Amino acid sequence: MANAELSNVGMKVIENDKSLFGLENSEGIVTVEPEYKKLIRLGNSSWIIQKKNKYGLMDSDGNFLIKPKYRHVDRILGKYVKFGNDFNYGVYDEKGDAILPPEYSSINLLFGGMFLTCKNYKYGVADFKGNILLENKFDDIYMPKPNIMRLQYNGKWYEVEQAKGEAFVLPENIKDIENDGDFGVSSFISSPAAASGYSAITFTDYLLKLISSISPAHEETIDELMFSQGADTVSIFMRLSWLPKYPFTYVKKYYYYVRTPNNGPLSRVKDTLRQKMN
Repeated sequence: MANAELSNVGMKVIENDKSLFGLENSEGIVTVEPEYKKLIRLGNSSWIIQKKNKYGLMDSDGNFLIKPKYRHVDRILGKYVKFGNDFNYGVYDEKGDAILPPEYSSINLLFGGMFLTCKNYKYGVADFKGNILLENKFDDIYMPKPNIMRLQYNGKWYEVEQAKGEAFVLPENIKDIENDGDFGVSSFISSPAAASGYSAITFTDYLLKLISSISPAHEETIDELMFSQGADTVSIFMRLSWLPKYPFTYVKKYYYYVRTPNNGPLSRVKDTLRQKMN
């Protein structure tokens, strides 16, 4: 690994006549020639870069900490970065060290300094140090409030409420959570009336799932193509180079959403069957 201790403090971003960016130090010396579509400061020692249509991480001397090979990037809290393509998202610190390895289909922030991860259509939770708090075994996880976490497991919903403390912090041994005085654990059924309305899986149910996957697949396609164009506030619809890629990217996203076992009207049917089998 390159010298990740090199500071980016005092560095100045420069731009050439082709709208490509580089770096100049406080003495006016160019340390990185302008060859990047984007340069975004990360922490105090590195830069998120975009070269052509790929993202990576480098230090202030232009040494790669993570080679530009990812189509997606997201700076998190100013000091972490999420890189990924379709199913290999990971989170790294400003030195290029992996906090979460690139093996997740999605990674998002949760309250209380935690990451919500998804792998093989199952959800889990990790902290900012990369410790796995909940393995990827849950059908769904979300937090409606900073002190409440809701988890779906085998079709059944559980609610965990933290009564004490300002931030939600899961105990190190999650198995002991029911005996922890700081937490209240309860089970509940979401939309029981709607769930009981399904007695059979019909053609209409399948049709609804096919239709319900159209919108999110389209939205993710637009997001991916926007990132690949290096666009910020300018709509990609003003650029024609993305158009040939749309059908292939859309089909890939659509297939993923149709396959997702917890997506669409069939999810309640599957939940009911799982509960009866357990």
